[in-house]
Amino acid sequence: MSNKKENYELLFDRKKYQLLIGGLCITALGFLLMIGGGSPDPNVFNPEIFSFRRITLAPILVLLGFAVQLYAIFSKKAAQSEGAGKSK
Repeated sequence: MSNKKENYELLFDRKKYQLLIGGLCITALGFLLMIGGGSPDPNVFNPEIFSFRRITLAPILVLLGFAVQLYAIFSKKAAQSEGAGKSK
């Protein structure tokens, strides 16, 4: 058996994980803002279903959350100075 110690590096750094979680929270907030507005009686129209919050604000937040997540995934890692990321 060899006592070889292998160094594994995470796929993303801390900032990218924070951006991913932030984007996920923004997306979830957008979906939460879409909830509601239904009428208990199907014969009665409730104009709240077409409010600014549900028609404009919530979809913008969902798309913004997806954009933040895509940016976090596709942005390149910050260049490390030579030898700064390696330990012996």
